[in-house]
Amino acid sequence: MLDVDITGRLGQLDLQARFESDGGVTSLFGQSGSGKTTLTNMIAGLTNPTSGRIKLGETILFDADQGINLPVQARRIGHVFQDARLFPHLSVKSNLTYARWAGRRQGNRDLDEVVDLLGLRKLLSRKPDTLSGGERQRVAIGRALLSDPRLLIMDEPLANLDQARRNDILPYLDRLCVEAGIPILYVSHSIEEVSRLSNTLVILSDGQTPAFGPVADMLTRTDLGRATGRHEAGALVNGTVVKVDTLWGLTHVDIGGAVLQIPDMVAEPDDSVRLRIRARDVALAVVPPEGLSIRNAFEAYIRSISEESGPYAEILCVVGKQTIRARITRASVADLDLMPGKSVTVLIKSVAIDRRQRSPAQPQTSHVAL
Repeated sequence: MLDVDITGRLGQLDLQARFESDGGVTSLFGQSGSGKTTLTNMIAGLTNPTSGRIKLGETILFDADQGINLPVQARRIGHVFQDARLFPHLSVKSNLTYARWAGRRQGNRDLDEVVDLLGLRKLLSRKPDTLSGGERQRVAIGRALLSDPRLLIMDEPLANLDQARRNDILPYLDRLCVEAGIPILYVSHSIEEVSRLSNTLVILSDGQTPAFGPVADMLTRTDLGRATGRHEAGALVNGTVVKVDTLWGLTHVDIGGAVLQIPDMVAEPDDSVRLRIRARDVALAVVPPEGLSIRNAFEAYIRSISEESGPYAEILCVVGKQTIRARITRASVADLDLMPGKSVTVLIKSVAIDRRQRSPAQPQTSHVAL
């Protein structure tokens, strides 16, 4: 459990943060300048809040009223920054074990376990200047894990990588988030990353935390458009692979109430998967269409319509126990006479669905939204 309720100031930014997380991966999401790094530095002890309390499990890291402010080394928080910050004169293996040696901790995590988890076996004898950006970040993550942390903070670890390097390291982050066995605080301004990796999403905007809770719930909150960004808004759905069609290269995923067909997905029957569907890739019909190339068409009902002053409307549709978000024009809402409670056919191109192979590990109890 990570419990944060603090206020602070850095430069011109006034920070007032309040959120709870029960474990797994908690993502801090916000645009540049929203206060993400300031908040993580306060949690790690690199910057002091002016008031409030930070508690990690049973350990109070900071409490202004009680005069508690644990030093950085006593907090046992592993920190991975945007740049890997490796020692250039040491080999990969020596970099990995440095934090454990410097902190004089044995730790419960085996070096070989971390090496295999992050795919570092072939890199152990090399120096940092011979590694790619993604490889250096994997070494930095491994070093943090071997420091025996209570919490792992990852502060935009992919921000300095190009898209190809991001794609290389994301599968390792998938595995890390499922298998690390410690809470992770993941900082990003990329909806793609946080929706793929996290259980809990904390929205940060102008130094404030207007909402937090399960990531799927947060991404369907139409009132958070300014903080989350409208262009990439969408929904997350969880499903189970029920069929792999090798003839056509399609994986069939049951999301409860509908079966979606996803191309080029590496999965096996019975795998649990998480799918991200962008609102701009969803179309609605009031009559089931015929003769379309779109393979994902299923019935749902409209839960809500959020109209704004611009040309678009945000519509939440329910299928089974899951929510799909659609963005269409207000003119289409009027032409189709759409309203809450009305049945519609949801249309989604197979190629438009973002997919991940495994759903993140779930914490033991549910999260709370403000």
